[in-house]
Amino acid sequence: MTWQRDTGLWLGLLALLGGGVIGAYVFATPAEQVIKIGSKKFEFIPNQLTLKKGVPVILQFTTQDVMMGFNVPELGLRTDIIPGQVRELHVVPNKIGNFAFVCDVFCGAGHEDMNGMLTVVE
Repeated sequence: MTWQRDTGLWLGLLALLGGGVIGAYVFATPAEQVIKIGSKKFEFIPNQLTLKKGVPVILQFTTQDVMMGFNVPELGLRTDIIPGQVRELHVVPNKIGNFAFVCDVFCGAGHEDMNGMLTVVE
């Protein structure tokens, strides 16, 4: 074999091995946990959430009555919750503590009591 042919063989082999390693990494990465949160006048279900610092999750929101909002001001998290749609909020908590969340879209009398607590643990 010539040097050019050997080099091409080695480069092809490295590309194949490299692709296998990358592929294995992609399949070994854990999927984000999905936490389903329902909302209705005038509550979040559940209204107590516990997440681990640095662990990615997807908060998945639904409502069947009126438009609402989900807001955790201290963590900079916010989304609208639209009737008949599933809304997803990808979260990687970066600080430990207890953080209040609220509905920040007026949804009627009782709106001011629509809240909950998100706790981030080590």
